[in-house]
Amino acid sequence: MSPNESADRRAAITIEPPTGWQSIDLRELRDYRDLFLFLVWRNIKVLYAQTVLGAGWALLNPLLQIIIFTIIFGRVAAIDTGDIPYVLFSTVAVIPWTYMSEAMTQSSQSLVAGQGMLGKIYFPRLLFPITPVLAKLLDFAISLLLLLAVLITYQVVPGQGLLLLPLLLPLMIMIPMGLGMWLSALAIRFRDVKFALPFGVRMLIYAAPVLYPASAIPSHWQLLYALNPMVGVIEGFRAALLNLPPPWWALLPALVTGPLLLLSGAHYFRRMERVFADVI
Repeated sequence: MSPNESADRRAAITIEPPTGWQSIDLRELRDYRDLFLFLVWRNIKVLYAQTVLGAGWALLNPLLQIIIFTIIFGRVAAIDTGDIPYVLFSTVAVIPWTYMSEAMTQSSQSLVAGQGMLGKIYFPRLLFPITPVLAKLLDFAISLLLLLAVLITYQVVPGQGLLLLPLLLPLMIMIPMGLGMWLSALAIRFRDVKFALPFGVRMLIYAAPVLYPASAIPSHWQLLYALNPMVGVIEGFRAALLNLPPPWWALLPALVTGPLLLLSGAHYFRRMERVFADVI
């Protein structure tokens, strides 16, 4: 066989930018699962690198928030939480809130932090905003020890409400993942996102029932309020762990807006992916 004939038999591979909703390629993510697991493990190690307390920060951070919120909102402002002590009321909300806010923050800056890799090798760029969200699950798991200690202190034994947790945990992960995809794609082009994000996170805590009960929202505004999927997650955690009735008024809208946030974030991220290497 001549060299020319051999060259003609070579396979031609054409790489084209993804289009439409098919741009969310789960098979591609599966093919790069080894790199995916490596990046998650790297993020976990970076979280505690060169720190004195190490994993203790996963407990100290929500603990300080609970103490401050209890003093300011439980004692000074005297927010009415019914028969539930404010410490217990806030702890059940602060644990998932801390995870969602920190995961969203790290995910939003993941492309900027890893921009040195963008123009060098190919791999699914979606790994950037996804890995911090999954790495922060370790902090969430550790912070559950604090939640367990508070539940034991107040002698609260969760009942059938725990059946809500398989529904709440994926929803809790979807929210920072979807927001992280949106914000990371924006942050690589507009560095203002880095400066605006801390302010936005501080505002988000007032847009969810972390510091106050959702019942404080007027009834005619509750449907609009429930479109924020964080409301469903936080109210769901309170119902699951404090033996309260399931808040379907908040959960059902969250089951729509949460996946919608994730899908729209992934679609926007993949649309912008073609320009990432040009703007770093």
